[in-house]
Amino acid sequence: MASSSNNIVITSNDIKVFCSPKAYKQQLLSLIKLAKFRIYITVLYLQDDSAGREILHALYQAKQNNPQLDVKVFVDFHRAQRGLIGEKSSLGNRALYLALAREYTHNIEIYGVAVKQKEVFGVLHLKGFVFDNTLFYTGASINDIYLYQDQRYRLDRYYQITSSELTDTFCEYLERVFIQSNLAPSLNIDFIPSQAQQKKKISRLKSLLNRALYTVNDKEKDSQIVDAPDNIIVQPLVGCGRRKNKLNSAIRQLVQKSEVSILLFTPYFNLPKVLTRDVVKALKRGVKVSIVIGDKTANDFYEPDENKFSTINGIPYLYEMLLVRFVKRWQRFIDNGQLDIRLWKDQDNSFHLKGMVVDERFHLLTGSNLNPRAWSLDLENGLLLDDISGSLMSSVNLELAEIHKYTQIITHFKQIESFNDYPEKPKKLLKKLRITQIDRLLKWLL
Repeated sequence: MASSSNNIVITSNDIKVFCSPKAYKQQLLSLIKLAKFRIYITVLYLQDDSAGREILHALYQAKQNNPQLDVKVFVDFHRAQRGLIGEKSSLGNRALYLALAREYTHNIEIYGVAVKQKEVFGVLHLKGFVFDNTLFYTGASINDIYLYQDQRYRLDRYYQITSSELTDTFCEYLERVFIQSNLAPSLNIDFIPSQAQQKKKISRLKSLLNRALYTVNDKEKDSQIVDAPDNIIVQPLVGCGRRKNKLNSAIRQLVQKSEVSILLFTPYFNLPKVLTRDVVKALKRGVKVSIVIGDKTANDFYEPDENKFSTINGIPYLYEMLLVRFVKRWQRFIDNGQLDIRLWKDQDNSFHLKGMVVDERFHLLTGSNLNPRAWSLDLENGLLLDDISGSLMSSVNLELAEIHKYTQIITHFKQIESFNDYPEKPKKLLKKLRITQIDRLLKWLL
């Protein structure tokens, strides 16, 4: 399945799986403290809140302790310069970045990556934290809820892989595409490009992203040990846009070539049409398909207080309606035990898991939400692991056991709330969307 020209070989001893947001935070702080020569963090956003400030101060302290330490942080350019949805206009997280740059003697570098002219049309959704020769891969961003700072958490997947080839590959891509190209402005210095200057940078970056791929070196070493039975082959993937998207192609191939089982995680049930067709074809040829999805109330856009309900809070209801349609249509596969749908819910916490396990051999770790937006608009990456001997499954099964603790198995669509069960404000919004057909646009953009 993995392309031989882009392989990195590791063993199961090089991988460690973490299963909770608290473990994620603890390991993140530990890796920062232990780093000797480089830290490269790529994340959608590093929030100006308690957890975000704790992580930033830890990065700065590591730099003060070791001024030669190369510390680079890459965040989405647009997201870094606005508040959260519903908040008043502000400098956003950049205000914190500027303040800390003035506070410390030895500075770190924080870059803003603008994938498109406007955030709604695409964001930096690359994942992966590099600490020396360790890659900590998760779909989580850095803020209070992802790091379980207070009373609520947002669950993700957390994989640590030790490999100098893999970490070099990630860092080389970031250096080549964002820094050497001079297309990602610094966010923790006072100067920022004018709107006209930034427009030109974004246009050039968009062109570069459409053809930029991960480049793996040290092929001679890999080729000597690739046939060992206990090896795991890792293929780093990156893609932006619909055309020639290596990540999207790999996802489709995984489903198309599946023989026994597919386990799929997504926080938002809104699969691209082509991927839905691939999944249905897999079911029809006898493959067992398990889909783990966040409940409507576990969506980060869900608002339980109807008085605070706004248009953006209609998104979880829209996803739930799509799920009901899917379950209704393919009920026969649920009835014969081939299709397993699980809804995750743990009080008022939220669900952010992504990725796939196919035939208990192929593992896709990714930040992609496996929806039309990820498929067409955002800059996404992932790791495809080919575990021929199945040595990873013991760790994955432990991870899955923790996830399943909070899932409900759906055996019939009537177990899921429908339009008639919704509060009045969501009903009113969804009626309007149906009438104007805006739901088609939303299903693409979200």
